[in-house]
Amino acid sequence: MGYHGWQGNPPGTEIEARRRIVEAATACIDRVGLAKTSLSDIATEAGVTRQTVYRYFPSLADILTAVAKAGAEEFAERMEHHLAAFDSPADAAVESVVYAVRTLPHEPYLGLLLQAGETDTFTAGVTSPLAFSLGARILRNLPVDWPAAGVTTDDDLHGLAEILMRLFVSFLQYPSAPPLTDDQLRALVRRWIGPALGSR
Repeated sequence: MGYHGWQGNPPGTEIEARRRIVEAATACIDRVGLAKTSLSDIATEAGVTRQTVYRYFPSLADILTAVAKAGAEEFAERMEHHLAAFDSPADAAVESVVYAVRTLPHEPYLGLLLQAGETDTFTAGVTSPLAFSLGARILRNLPVDWPAAGVTTDDDLHGLAEILMRLFVSFLQYPSAPPLTDDQLRALVRRWIGPALGSR
């Protein structure tokens, strides 16, 4: 393992090394913004060489992906808190899409990949099995009677989470022209998702 530098305090494991590089990247982004953050800046912040950073992350995009993933759990908690106000299956599903479309681009870390033009990497992260599991967990924790809407198994919840996440990714990558207001987006999603969840 490459322990060169590390400000005199080498990490004990590869996981710790990766975590510290991600923290260094986050600090750089917080200080100067995404556009001015380079891999060299991150290496300097972590107290290592560029070669050491490359040992753990092949590219800046890989580091941004790790930074975004580190913020996913916190974002999920806020989304779950927001959706807790909706107790019908259709309302919860529709609002999850509206919330994601309106909030993700402005997230300090989750929106990084979109800002950097790394849409393929963003899509791969948001449409991964791990992301679907996180989405299903959010839905499961809501005060919603899912069985009443025909969502009776864990596979059903995972499937619903996948559909909703693929939907908001599509809206994020290919916005409507002219842009939809929140109410217009809400009405559009409800028109086609609502009937599947017992709402018209």
